[in-house]
Amino acid sequence: MDNKIKIFDSKEIRTVWNDEEEDWYFSVVDVIAVLTDSVNPTDYLKKLRKRDAELGVFLGTNCPQVEMIGTTGKKRKVLAANTKGVLRLIQSVPSPKAEPFKMWLAQLGSDRIDEIADPEKAIVRGTEYYRKKGYSEEWIAQRMRAIETRKKLTDEWKARGVEDDLGYAILTNDVTHAWSGMTVRDYKNFKGLTKENLRDNMTDMELILNTLAELTATELSKQEQPETFEENRNVARRGGTVARHAREDVEQELGRSILSPMNAEEPAKLAAKAEEPDDKKTD
Repeated sequence: MDNKIKIFDSKEIRTVWNDEEEDWYFSVVDVIAVLTDSVNPTDYLKKLRKRDAELGVFLGTNCPQVEMIGTTGKKRKVLAANTKGVLRLIQSVPSPKAEPFKMWLAQLGSDRIDEIADPEKAIVRGTEYYRKKGYSEEWIAQRMRAIETRKKLTDEWKARGVEDDLGYAILTNDVTHAWSGMTVRDYKNFKGLTKENLRDNMTDMELILNTLAELTATELSKQEQPETFEENRNVARRGGTVARHAREDVEQELGRSILSPMNAEEPAKLAAKAEEPDDKKTD
């Protein structure tokens, strides 16, 4: 399943694409939050299920627990409804957003079909997402390349027998630590992040080095075809080490660290800009 965060009315909705059913599954609590603007959507849902017995039965019968990214940034199972289930939910929630939300659901389904037929459209939509967030064009171009490289790496890991989320997390941590000197958690702490995506908060220079590390790890894996998890970890670390050497060379030339505590609070500033030497700066 493909975990995504979708945006409706400036609010996030956790979603998962089910390849077998060819349908989206949506976090029911997130949908409630969007439709009602409730400060406690979980409590709202509980009361709604008691008030509407038929809806309660429907949710219990048709809405499974699906793994999605939680507020901590880790996956956990949440009550989820497919498109049909969300439409049933809307019937029981008086909301002026009901009709716009139905149109949004229909557009999501259409977009996904388009992306499967033409993957380039997914890239275009990703570009528009970051543009609306206020990122610079230079940063967006690098982020799109990073996403493509990341997909190649995870596909390679899967081909080498790594399929569970924990395995991906360990290998990602190995790559990150090897090139940056920090674990993913330490890197997030360094940037003041909690559940946010680390790559969305990297400068373009950091993205370039991370991409180099992942691309090198991918090529090494294709060449050596590791068979055990420990062999995969070794390859991941070596890919990261190549990028670490590049980072050290750049830092030696610049005379400063390129690891930045800057995050996406001001996304336009994540693109590198030339800095004047201290002795040439003016007040």
